Amino acid sequence: MEKKWWQSEVVYQIYPKSFCDSNDDGTGDIPGIMSRLDYLKELGVTMLWICPVFRSPMDDNGYDISDYFDLAPEFGTMEDLRELVRAAKEIGIKIILDLVINHTSDEHEWFQRALKDPDSKWHDFYIFKEGKERPNNWRSVFGGSVWEKVSGRDEYYFHAFGTKQPDLNWENPEVRETLYGMVNQWLELGIAGFRIDAITFIKKDLTFRNLEPDGADGLAKCTKGSRNQPGIGELLRELKEKTFQKHDCVTVAEAPGVGYDELEDFIGENGYFSMIFDFKHADLDVAGGSEWFRRVPWTIADLNERLMRSQMAIQKAGWSANFIENHDQPRATTKYLLEAAGNAKAVKTLGAMYFFLRGTPFIYQGQELGMQNFVRDSIDEFNDISSIDQYYRAMEEGCTKEEALHYINLRSRDNARTPFPWTAGEHAGFSSIKPWLKVTGDQDRINAEKQRNDPESIFHFYRHIIALRQDSAFSECLIYGDIQPLETACGDIIAYRRSTEEMSIVCYFNFSREAQEEILPSQIREIVLNTEETLDVRTNAGCDANDKGIQEKERIVLAPFQTLMYRSSCTDMKME
Repeated sequence: MEKKWWQSEVVYQIYPKSFCDSNDDGTGDIPGIMSRLDYLKELGVTMLWICPVFRSPMDDNGYDISDYFDLAPEFGTMEDLRELVRAAKEIGIKIILDLVINHTSDEHEWFQRALKDPDSKWHDFYIFKEGKERPNNWRSVFGGSVWEKVSGRDEYYFHAFGTKQPDLNWENPEVRETLYGMVNQWLELGIAGFRIDAITFIKKDLTFRNLEPDGADGLAKCTKGSRNQPGIGELLRELKEKTFQKHDCVTVAEAPGVGYDELEDFIGENGYFSMIFDFKHADLDVAGGSEWFRRVPWTIADLNERLMRSQMAIQKAGWSANFIENHDQPRATTKYLLEAAGNAKAVKTLGAMYFFLRGTPFIYQGQELGMQNFVRDSIDEFNDISSIDQYYRAMEEGCTKEEALHYINLRSRDNARTPFPWTAGEHAGFSSIKPWLKVTGDQDRINAEKQRNDPESIFHFYRHIIALRQDSAFSECLIYGDIQPLETACGDIIAYRRSTEEMSIVCYFNFSREAQEEILPSQIREIVLNTEETLDVRTNAGCDANDKGIQEKERIVLAPFQTLMYRSSCTDMKME
């Protein structure tokens, strides 16, 4: 694969509402991000993905945009954003923004005009259906019907997400051309590209036929008729040709529903996007990824299988956007490490395991501190509309209030949206007043000030692995090298090899609470990363793979939650 500039980036995702409040109104803002650029530079990241800051009624925290060319006043001004782009560039940090073009807010001027005059061109900017009854039985992603009645008319509009997020009609060429003009204007402003929200929803099954119900509410998931539908490729190709292709930008697709056999179209040499998020590992604990109350048992071996299957499929086609946290996921510490969420060694090993996969690593704000999930005592303490919907749906499906609240605490998107803990203060140093969303409450233990002053902290571990990937003798291999999964004797160990023609790096990540012994696939030539002070290496005689004789094989005893990465010779690799 031809090398691209965005493959060597390390991306840090910022949820602006919760990152830093500069004017003490309880809400984070663009000047707040500006004030923390030194922190981000110290961490070593090279690109910021900033979640939506556009004008919005904030029904879905900015993913319901009412004006693509103005900022929400609580976040600042357009001049503030331009200054952030300029100041970040000066210290070697690029900016990408969220591109939300499947839907707008119902308060967008286009939709308001559509409601006011059903005979206007604006009415065809959205999906309306006439009738006294809802057109079909599809359930929106956030619960309830996808159809909302228009007041005063026998007419409904379509929304795959919240009721205040009407879907744009991508079948209308004028809609597409209008959106392309907006995209190009932003790229000309100087941003480096976009993370593209819910892009596989832009094409619908235009028959809008009823689907087999899959819940107690008698409805069916709309994803079966409104996500990654036949014909979407024509729309995505046109989007690329009329916008992204004209600029040397990066595009990161949130594209759920894309099969591995379709990856070539999405991220291949002539694909629609630069890279793609794969959510299969993120959804291993719940059924279908969208019903939090349907819990699924899983093991580290299951996580390993999903990650490696994804890595191997994406490696054949293009490039991956690797993550363990984002604004739609709970904290990875709590989710993947369970009772070991507070174990710093375990958190470091989880971080290193995903960070050195093949692809561009994404770090979500607070992940570099090892932030954990909260525990809320009442549904009234939640802000996220998806969490509130899941709570009531859980009870409809037979859960008790206590069970429903437990599941929401585990999976709520609010877990990742709590204010960033800068200090141990009352409001975690995020603001001088009560913030828009309750803090986690553990800022006395987990905060940036404390960890920046502790060289053994998770923060400094992230600094180290970033430097290892970006600026070391191993960078070429760790960034561009192929990946190959390795078999292990213990199911609680994830292992893989990164390799180029010149170098091979073997990586072991022990998620067991006990020491585990593994026979290494090749000899240790040089230590790349070891989270223990020493190595317990032993040798034993064994036949080689070709039965040509006896050789000494190295065995390693991995301590609980130990990470070991070492360089072996390419000769060793070829002999196996």
